Amino acid sequence: MPTVEYLNYEVVDDNGWDIYDDDLFEKAGDEGLDEEDHGTIDVNEGEYILEAAEAQGYDWPFSCRAGACANCAAIVVEGDIDMDMQQILSDEEVEEKNVRLTCIGSPDADEVKIVYNAKHLDYLQNRVI
Repeated sequence: MPTVEYLNYEVVDDNGWDIYDDDLFEKAGDEGLDEEDHGTIDVNEGEYILEAAEAQGYDWPFSCRAGACANCAAIVVEGDIDMDMQQILSDEEVEEKNVRLTCIGSPDADEVKIVYNAKHLDYLQNRVI
């Protein structure tokens, strides 16, 4: 069963960290953050990451659940996420910035690390509902 280690973008931003720092998750681990901001979730085969987070009691941002907005966007830091058909992200955002939508995304590796709540990034702001 794939494991997703997650970190809240607001924590990254508040601390002035860079999403693409090699030691981002080590820094987060040292901060003693609460479970809502940093931790791991197991994702069942065929389950979306957003669903898995909700099943564990987390209240992650989302709106449409159909890949048509950027509310549930996350940045993949390690591993990969397969997405169903989405119509909102550019090829550059998916391929170069590693943006994925957690409402229609499932892990495509045994271990995935994501920064969720990425809707606050400047370049996604105009697609948040």
